Amino acid sequence: MGIFSEFREFIARGSVIDLAVGVIIGASFNKIVDSLVNQVIMPPIGLAMGGLDFSKLQWVLRPDDPTTAINELVAIQYGAFINTLIQFLIVAWVIFMLIKGVNTLRRQQADAPPPPPTPSETLLVEIRDLLKSR
Repeated sequence: MGIFSEFREFIARGSVIDLAVGVIIGASFNKIVDSLVNQVIMPPIGLAMGGLDFSKLQWVLRPDDPTTAINELVAIQYGAFINTLIQFLIVAWVIFMLIKGVNTLRRQQADAPPPPPTPSETLLVEIRDLLKSR
């Protein structure tokens, strides 16, 4: 078996394809959460705090200096970190609720009684028992 056929077999497995779909959906979900935090949640919070824009909060370590060749601002951007932290908390909450829902469904399925045997299964069990008794 060649390396390419092994690779094709690996890719064709359901778990790899499911993982790829999950990554694509996760990336899209990340964009939605980013927009939610930056454009919906943070503006009212900033307005309540006197018009503060969290994405621009920073501690300047070295300011821009137009008189020298080094014209780069060096700053710790803790406002962007706060936005990212809120995004993480939203994603973590959604994943927690998703896993909680899946676990609830699994528990309900495990607690459900098994379906009654079909007539053909009952007949096969009777035939098996008759053959054992001989």
